[in-house]
Amino acid sequence: MKKLVFCLAVLGSIFTGCSSDNNDTPVKQPVTGEISSDITANTTYAYGNYTLKGMIKVNSGVTLTFEAGSTITCDKSTGQNGLVILNGGKLIANGTADQPIVFTEKSKVGGSWAGIIMYGDAPIVNSATAAAPQTAVSEDGLGLTYGGSNSTHNGGSLKYVRVEYAGQVITSNSKENNGFSFYSVGTGTVLDHLVSYKGNDDGFEFYGGTVSLTNAISYGNSDDSFDWQDGWRGQDNTNWYAYQTGVANYGLEVEAKSVDNAFWPKVTNITLKRAVGTTTEAQSEIQLDAIQFKKEGNGDYSNIVIDGFGSQTTPTAYNGGVIQILDKATYDHQVAAGKIKLNNVKITNSPITFISGVPASFTVTAASFVPASNWTTSTTATGATLTPGAWATVDGVNLLSNLN
Repeated sequence: MKKLVFCLAVLGSIFTGCSSDNNDTPVKQPVTGEISSDITANTTYAYGNYTLKGMIKVNSGVTLTFEAGSTITCDKSTGQNGLVILNGGKLIANGTADQPIVFTEKSKVGGSWAGIIMYGDAPIVNSATAAAPQTAVSEDGLGLTYGGSNSTHNGGSLKYVRVEYAGQVITSNSKENNGFSFYSVGTGTVLDHLVSYKGNDDGFEFYGGTVSLTNAISYGNSDDSFDWQDGWRGQDNTNWYAYQTGVANYGLEVEAKSVDNAFWPKVTNITLKRAVGTTTEAQSEIQLDAIQFKKEGNGDYSNIVIDGFGSQTTPTAYNGGVIQILDKATYDHQVAAGKIKLNNVKITNSPITFISGVPASFTVTAASFVPASNWTTSTTATGATLTPGAWATVDGVNLLSNLN
């Protein structure tokens, strides 16, 4: 018995000594794995590095979770890849500023995969005559129906998530994707601190729905930085930053499928910048203005900084501007009727303020906005306010270096 007590005492002193001499927390090592089949049961992927292979669908009633710091990589040589959250399914991807969740592609070439696609059953409006709830068919090549009446649809939570090199376009308007595509997503969904980086189509696109987006970066995407249609009506959007470089179209493309809606989206704190030498994606189209309103698009926008939207001289000469109103219906029903509000707008390095899509039919001026308080400029607007960190850094480059 004495020998046993002695041994236990010695062991106790050894472990106590170790505890006092070494307080370092063990470094958590990333796991590795492959995601190559649809998610049909609640699944959590621990912090790690994963390969995404195929158009992976999260089924209705199922939640897919990624832990902070995880990296999910596609390889375009394996075929079409993307992550699709079906209506009723949820994606929980809550990273942090220091440990973002990154979805990327091996070749680092824009347009190499389909990005993140989320479906819901929040309202859309794409017809002036059809009764609610209205529906439509997706343009992502999946041919899925979206729309409904569930304005509070919950597709999960995305925080500090970055999508890189997405925007795969196979057939325009019937099989094209963005960095993030939100079909009828509702207000129960959290979208915060998201980055869409160097995709081949839009950075973010909303197809109707009621969801809002906060603290977002659209960097180096080849089409529009932010785009929407089908009567998207998010009300709590703030801190949007677009930096266009190389090839790009509009900073914001605002469209409502030619429906004169009584509602609008609301966005505060916007910065839209275009690097010198950036050219339009399609040389046959005039697509180099900071904000384009078309097909009855409207909205309430404030505290806006716009920089670098000058005219293009090569390879085709086009006038660039700050605000483009493309068609007369949008001019009559939205601008002159008081449904487009642009307040506290700071404009630099953008010589032409207004562009009229069809000059023979109408000419846009500051006086076109009714009431006059719907268009106000300022030298003190601050635009988006975002904090740098790993979430906004790619290959050592701070994406926010040109923000201010």
